[in-house]
Amino acid sequence: MDWIWGTLFALLVAGAAYRKKSLTVSGSAAAVVMGAVYYGAGNLFWFGTLLLFFITSTLLSRYKKREKHELEKSYAKTGNRDAAQVFANGGLGMILVILYTLFPHPVWMYVFVGIMATVTADTWATEIGSLSRRQPRSVITLKPVAPGTSGGVTFTGNVASMLGALVIGVGASLFLQVIGEETLSSIAPYALIGLVSGFAGAYLDSLFGATVQRMYRCPVCGKEVEVKEHCGVRTTQSRGLSWMSNDLVNLLSSLFGGALAGILGFLLF
Repeated sequence: MDWIWGTLFALLVAGAAYRKKSLTVSGSAAAVVMGAVYYGAGNLFWFGTLLLFFITSTLLSRYKKREKHELEKSYAKTGNRDAAQVFANGGLGMILVILYTLFPHPVWMYVFVGIMATVTADTWATEIGSLSRRQPRSVITLKPVAPGTSGGVTFTGNVASMLGALVIGVGASLFLQVIGEETLSSIAPYALIGLVSGFAGAYLDSLFGATVQRMYRCPVCGKEVEVKEHCGVRTTQSRGLSWMSNDLVNLLSSLFGGALAGILGFLLF
């Protein structure tokens, strides 16, 4: 029954997201598969935390979308998520659900919170930070960079990143309380795990973006972008490692956030 309920609820959420153009067809299919696994093999803790990331990130991606439209042309991924982006954000968590089912241990839960806190912190920083009135600064040199530049950060974006990570930590604790696996005393430790690991993971993402991530230069407008086509023409690689894609950067930063959360979990519980 858990698998059936998970699939039905995932269908409902994915269908609504598709109608709002937050997911593509492939993204909706991936979301249904992921939702079924998260709830069928796991429980409300896993499914609810994933849903908390997805709903908040979707709402933020639609917030002042017109103002962010031009900047989104520079990003490898946009608010209209496809299957690759869905699995990039939730695929690691799906593996952890299965590992927890096969080898029950709280470390998988801590790592999961860290991963979800990282992707949430990164998404919130991008969606809210891009609306900052102040020019972003390079996370390496602290010198001003053009809005949308990978590795550029703002105070607003950093605050949003910390809030997103904190929301995941607190939310995860509340879901555990609902299913009777934790008490109110777990809120502070999980909040700290989410905040520290999520912000650290998102910050590493920015460091990679400013150093080794593969970036391109548009020959028309001169902007440095993450995409291979801009202003209707092909872009040329300007810096970074040729194999270090945006998806790989997200994966590595998520793994870092998850590993840090696992360590914090051992220390706090």
